[in-house]
Amino acid sequence: MEEKTPLLNKRPTSTESKIQNSKLFLAVFTAVLGNFSFGYSLVYSSPVLPRLTAPDADPRLRMGPEQAAWFGSIYMLGAAAGGLGAMLLNDMIGRKLSIMTSAVPSAIGYMLMGGAVDIWMLLLGRFLTGVAGGMTAASIPVYISEISHKAVRGALGSCPQITAVFGALVLYAMGPVVPWRWLAVAGEVPALLMVALLVFMPSSPRRLLALGREQQAEGALRWLRGDHYDTRTELSAIQESIDKQEKVTWSRLATPIYYKPILISVVMRFLQQMTGITPMLVYLETIFSKSNMSLPPGYDAIIVGAVRLLSVVVAASLMDRAGRKALLYTSSLLMFLSALTLTMNSHTAARPPGPGPPNLTMSSDLSPHNAFGNPLDAGPQTAAGLIPLISTMMFIFGYAMGWGPITWLLMSEVLPLVTRGVASGLCVTVSWLTAFVLTHAFSHLVDRYGLYVPYLGFTVVCVLCLLFTAVCIPETRGRSLEEIENYFRTGRTFTISRSASVVESDRGR
Repeated sequence: MEEKTPLLNKRPTSTESKIQNSKLFLAVFTAVLGNFSFGYSLVYSSPVLPRLTAPDADPRLRMGPEQAAWFGSIYMLGAAAGGLGAMLLNDMIGRKLSIMTSAVPSAIGYMLMGGAVDIWMLLLGRFLTGVAGGMTAASIPVYISEISHKAVRGALGSCPQITAVFGALVLYAMGPVVPWRWLAVAGEVPALLMVALLVFMPSSPRRLLALGREQQAEGALRWLRGDHYDTRTELSAIQESIDKQEKVTWSRLATPIYYKPILISVVMRFLQQMTGITPMLVYLETIFSKSNMSLPPGYDAIIVGAVRLLSVVVAASLMDRAGRKALLYTSSLLMFLSALTLTMNSHTAARPPGPGPPNLTMSSDLSPHNAFGNPLDAGPQTAAGLIPLISTMMFIFGYAMGWGPITWLLMSEVLPLVTRGVASGLCVTVSWLTAFVLTHAFSHLVDRYGLYVPYLGFTVVCVLCLLFTAVCIPETRGRSLEEIENYFRTGRTFTISRSASVVESDRGR
């Protein structure tokens, strides 16, 4: 006989009430410093490209259209490589050490860009910071999900996205006033601070138990939950989940418990990038310079960055209240409406026929003088000039409300423990290869067709995001990682079946 009972029953509420989250929050803060560096480095090209493509740029570093496109997109190639590296490192050396290792390519990359005397140094430096970004993107969400308990896992799971957005905002804010070489120097600080603090943080209790290190796992969990927390219930739940894991073979990957969560995670990361968020962030100042804005592009970028940060904070506060799917629905709808508005606006504002248009990255509007000195030279400013800014703000607000943070959180929640390290690396690799192709093609598409064609594609993808959310994504709010695994194991329920002997043993304690 079997009895249906939750693996983590509701009786030990007194134990849960004794949880002290202060050290858990410290561990999460330390880890997400890597995401701050990731967000900072991702948009590094936004204020830097206008300076490197300007007529008065250093002749050794002045970039043409193709070089500028590579500088904007090569970061994503590095991130894909970092994701592949994380596939191996996550299981070889653990999540914590993988995060710490990411500081090496980050520091070297910023040193190359800060001291660059040739274009190859800029490209290599940006590639290496991308490697670091890919490693942190694959490792930090998994680490946070495995050290958090379900009461706060939703909010803490959004912290990587919040700090990445904050890192981008800091870069946007510094861009108009700080020389681009010093922007590279400043980028080294958060990664080095992360390593210095992470040395004192515990490893994932789930990984330690999987390696058979019960005492270390108990010590790590007690450090994270506080001295008055009874770790036995949580440790036994984790151990039972580990015991049910089987060695993954190619044939077992065809079973729903493995292929469904992996496929959901991969498709989510693919659609996340196909919304166009990465090229919009990477070329933000460039995009605004091609629109009839009432503010200089650099300051428009700061406003958008601030709105993006606000929306991620709002999403974090709602993550464990509204649920994952409700936020994804809202996010998809807001992005669709904003992208549709941008599509119509860019179509009605299409350039008149004539000689070939100036290249996106080489337009004279991108020079520091035009971008910041004479914002009104483009023509009379009207209220219609605010439409691109407001629509872009709403698009990024919508993205950051759902498809930004929740894709990272769901990836770390739904992937089975036995495949979590490798599968998360695969997801990040797919994500950044998609971002590379899209970002590299974006400048050429805009150069040839204007903003209308890319925006139209993003609008269609937002509809696909809405449909995918409705059909494929489960609601994981308030569920333990073990219950989520059971959902894919059974295909129908989060409730975990335990044998009668196990239940009687628990009653006899």
